Amino acid sequence: MPQETAVYTHGHHESVLRSHTWRTAANSAGYLIGELTPAMSVLDIGCGPGTITADLAGLVPEGRVTGVDRDPGIVARAREVAAGRGLANTEYAVADVNALEYPDDSFDVVHAHQVLQHLGDPVGALREMRRVCRPGGIVAARDSDYGAFTWFPGSPVLDEWLGLYRQVARANGGEPDAGRRLLSWVRAAGFTEVTSSASAWCFAAPDEREWWSGLWADRTVSSGYARIAVDGGHASAERLAGIAEGWREWGGRDDAWFMVPHGEVLCRV
Repeated sequence: MPQETAVYTHGHHESVLRSHTWRTAANSAGYLIGELTPAMSVLDIGCGPGTITADLAGLVPEGRVTGVDRDPGIVARAREVAAGRGLANTEYAVADVNALEYPDDSFDVVHAHQVLQHLGDPVGALREMRRVCRPGGIVAARDSDYGAFTWFPGSPVLDEWLGLYRQVARANGGEPDAGRRLLSWVRAAGFTEVTSSASAWCFAAPDEREWWSGLWADRTVSSGYARIAVDGGHASAERLAGIAEGWREWGGRDDAWFMVPHGEVLCRV
């Protein structure tokens, strides 16, 4: 049975969850929302702390949403989010997207947000997502593209951060520039009816700049990424501390602006 070969670069440090719990269906799955109908069954792959999952459940009130993730602790947190919202149409499980324990044709929609970039075999994962999606259903995926991240003003320290992050992510077996590859991956997985699009997060208001730069400063020195960067010989703790300080200095600029582009695919089964 296939198992994941890549190492999850981010981990679940508070600085990571600060970002993941900010995500909603509106800001992270807008390309999918118009395809949903009230009685659909949805599988949310890599649900993380479950904020998108819970939003999807609210959009299919007569249906059901199943959230799965590889980490038992984060699955428990997703359950708490659903319980806090009083959602009765959700369920959660620990699962590996490479070998889902669901029969063929189980779901109307199979969704993955920011998942494929962390996998060793994204094409194989898409085939498995297709297997559990019923004929006529939708497989949907959205992933950021680190190589296309754009910011102003320019910062040699942020340039250094981006190069280091991409190096670590690839050493872990993932592909940080996944967004631009989604169409190619779904074609390789056998999908022929595909709508490909793009959208972006933009952090420009003062509170947005402070939040975004602060969470990346903290991730750079305190998260699983920081540990992997040091233990893997990619950077010293001192270098990471310097990058974190550069993030904070950049975020303090009144004219600071940051864009995170994403590739998106809607695939008809």
